[in-house]
Order: sequence, then structure tokens, then C-alpha cells
Amino acid sequence: MSGIRLVIGAIVMGIAVPITLSLLLGLHTLSQIFTVVAVTFLAWSVSDLLSSILERPRLKGRSPGQALREDWERRSKE
Repeated sequence: MSGIRLVIGAIVMGIAVPITLSLLLGLHTLSQIFTVVAVTFLAWSVSDLLSSILERPRLKGRSPGQALREDWERRSKE
């Protein structure tokens, strides 16, 4: 992940989206807002991980599920 992508993602997913959702949903307590922040960061990180796996050229000839399992096994061995 590049530095600019990380900064922009942190600003958008850590500040802009939670504030917007808090206003739209009428959330008032800090715990509700922090829950929204945690969920948006989790969703962003999972989608970023999956997109980085799926954009690799070595995916050719394999299904996304198979590629994900093989990458997970390879990373666990390191």
C-alpha cells in the first residue's frame, strides 16, 4: 500500500465516513461513533487486502478463492 493511499484512506474511512454515518443515523454516544470507525476501518482493510490479491497477474488460471487460500498458506509459513 502506498503512502498517499494510506493517508487518504485513513482520512476518508477514519473521519469522513464515520462522521457522515453518525449524522445520518443520529448516533450520539462516543461508543457508537467508535464502533462505526472500527467497522469502516475493518471493511476498508479487508477490501484492500482482497483487491491487492486479485490484481496480481499470477491469479491467471486460478479462482479467487484458490488464490486467497494459497496466499494465506504462503504467508503463514513466512
